[in-house]
Amino acid sequence: MDALKRRVADAVERLGDELTALSLDIHAHPELAFEETHAADRVGRFLAEQGFKVEAGVGGIPTAFRASLETGPGPTLAILCEYDALPGVGHACGHNVIAAAGAGAGAALMAARDGLPSGRVVVIGTPAEERGGGKGCLVEAGLFRDVDAAMMIHGFDRTLLHQDLLGVARVTFEWEGRAAHASVDPWEGVNALDACVATFNGVAMLRQQMRPDCRIHGVVAEGGIAGNIIPERAVADFNVRGPSLEAMWALYRRVMACAESAAAATSTRLTATQHPDIYEPLKRNQALNDVFAGNLPAAGLAEGPAAPDRVASSDIGNVSQVTPTIHAWVAIAPLGTAIHTREFAAAAVAPAARAGLLAGAKLMALSAADLLADPSRLVAMKEEFGRR
Repeated sequence: MDALKRRVADAVERLGDELTALSLDIHAHPELAFEETHAADRVGRFLAEQGFKVEAGVGGIPTAFRASLETGPGPTLAILCEYDALPGVGHACGHNVIAAAGAGAGAALMAARDGLPSGRVVVIGTPAEERGGGKGCLVEAGLFRDVDAAMMIHGFDRTLLHQDLLGVARVTFEWEGRAAHASVDPWEGVNALDACVATFNGVAMLRQQMRPDCRIHGVVAEGGIAGNIIPERAVADFNVRGPSLEAMWALYRRVMACAESAAAATSTRLTATQHPDIYEPLKRNQALNDVFAGNLPAAGLAEGPAAPDRVASSDIGNVSQVTPTIHAWVAIAPLGTAIHTREFAAAAVAPAARAGLLAGAKLMALSAADLLADPSRLVAMKEEFGRR
């Protein structure tokens, strides 16, 4: 490791206690999509204390921010932070670690600023990953227009430089029927819950003919108010995922047909509302992955066993469609720990999470230093990006 990168890695270690405190604080204050006022303020203040120029409310989103470090004309690299939580289970996706690792990578580069090659590093706070598509909103607002490469890490039960991410579209179905006494006059009612249940049954049968790299899942948001009243209203939310936008929309149309046929069979009235936050699949950039691979040993990391069947979605996919992007996974939990579980939420504040946080921060900071020092790597990344 050269002298500059040694300084960067040492800076992460020096900041270890502060970064851990930042992660624990965010974990203790879980906030849902677009409501992350505490987390955004906390991360922004930390970066300002390190010497960053911090802009709050960028892209028209109150809980988004951009913190900038400039050393002269050159490429712009973006390090991304997530910090929203899940309803009910809090930080069961470990976004507290993502936020602290991104802030730590930026802070380490700031600590070595006098030795950094010319360029710009921006740490961008990206709210609403779990629901709402904050990164997609920031893409549309132009925040990634001049970014030459974007990077982030995500906690997992193993370290992986790349894992495919599916595109996802969300839809809410509302069925309207007619209430009636469920025992005295059931024939006078039109059962909206029956339409909802029939839709879930149709989707269950659809899964038999579904490609294994696609996913459909949903919840009943409303299903009636009392057992002795025919439900006059039912609501369900569905996520439809596919490895490409074409596959995703083809499957989406079949799910729509399930809801429409259920409405016809039950004589209910269906309203389908497609949500605007479409998440795109992750566009892989092997040249950028190779930069990260070269820094795994220095960060104290090694890739774990592949898990090709464990596929998720993220709005980082939207970023990957406009600039070379990496979404690396870093082990913060024991192998086999499922995400979006209470067990993973507990792991996100365990000692292994601190180790993963610091390793992830080093991995990004060291890779950013390489990219600033060697413009040919950026050229290779952009050429690959143009071909894919």
